[in-house]
Amino acid sequence: MLDNDHRGTVCIEDIEIGMSRSLRKIITDRDIELFAEISTDHNPVHLDDDYANETIFEGRIAHGMLTAGLISAVIGEQLPGHGTVYLGQSLKFLAPVRPGDMVDAIVTVTDMDIGKRRVTMDTHCEIDGKKVLKGEAIVLAPSRKFD
Repeated sequence: MLDNDHRGTVCIEDIEIGMSRSLRKIITDRDIELFAEISTDHNPVHLDDDYANETIFEGRIAHGMLTAGLISAVIGEQLPGHGTVYLGQSLKFLAPVRPGDMVDAIVTVTDMDIGKRRVTMDTHCEIDGKKVLKGEAIVLAPSRKFD
């Protein structure tokens, strides 16, 4: 289920195991160009059609960390949302993301330590239901006690 309408903050006191949020975004040429500029990663597999066509990908692909950034957006904007502090993120890249692909980034709460405000989440991105990236995030969730 895609839950693009939930924005803001879910405090640790309201988070439940199994809770999930997501976003959907089409990856554009402009996204790739801007990410290259910001990150200084100008690998031609991302930017040069002729070069990329000769690689194992047989065409241009988005930066893996651009795709991973969508997970960060879900965590920072939706679950837990504003005030969240990233503690760790594992990533495994399963398939390329290409310009024009519609990516769904999904996070699901799998474990919690309420006393330490730590939330563990399954994180993944998919295109047409096929996972292209998977991992796990550990974050420090905001609390009403610290408002």
